Amino acid sequence: MIRLSHVTHLFGDDIRQGLAAARQQAGRDRIRQTLDMTLALDDVSLDIPTGELFVVMGLSGSGKSTLIRLINGLIRPQIGRVDVDGTDVSGLSPRDLVRFRRNRIAMVFQSFGLFPHKTVGENAGFGLAIEGLGRAERDERARHWLTRVGLEAYVDAYPAELSGGMRQRVGLARALAVDAPILLMDEPFSALDPVTRNDLQGLVLELEAELQRTIVFVTHDFSEAERLAGRMAVLHEGRIAQTGTPAEIRTAPADAHVAAFVASAVA
Repeated sequence: MIRLSHVTHLFGDDIRQGLAAARQQAGRDRIRQTLDMTLALDDVSLDIPTGELFVVMGLSGSGKSTLIRLINGLIRPQIGRVDVDGTDVSGLSPRDLVRFRRNRIAMVFQSFGLFPHKTVGENAGFGLAIEGLGRAERDERARHWLTRVGLEAYVDAYPAELSGGMRQRVGLARALAVDAPILLMDEPFSALDPVTRNDLQGLVLELEAELQRTIVFVTHDFSEAERLAGRMAVLHEGRIAQTGTPAEIRTAPADAHVAAFVASAVA
């Protein structure tokens, strides 16, 4: 279980004053205009059960990336708390937080995040090297997952020799190789062409059915969310506008903002 409980987070210089304004429900626009601060998340509560493919959807600036970085402790909430399987992530010491990330969570980035000077195999095994696994074992596990994502022939290639879709497959193999029970995916396919994007969405669904890992997938595309999600949350200006299954959100959008997302999807 991933649980966010009444989480509020701001970016700016005078956090104390910004939090006071947020507690008074000043709203994102007023806080930006009067304090020159960004209210990234505003009293967000969310439960994601173990084994679910959960999608967080919203426009740029809605708070999606902040939310996903709270889950792995890259950002600590200024109000509220984040729990993963009963562990208060925001309360971990720096050393325990590093251990928690290595053992519990893997992440796939929009920008691929590959090392250009390392081979595909070395990139896929990088997390295992950080864990201290021996060369033979990490090469074997990296090769296994590269084969699973269709890149067994590219183990000795370099990222510059790959297409964007292939690079993202390497990033996915790297995340899977560490065997973390939670996978965070921050708009991983948004820079790819529609055909490649469709293929990788299918791969994620196959892997979820096979592995039953908890996946939190961030996107701004309702069509993508509708294809992938068991359940989803729509963020708008730092608040949750609606949660539910894609069918529930399509048939009964909570407000005009959610309805606009639904209308943007290709039927």
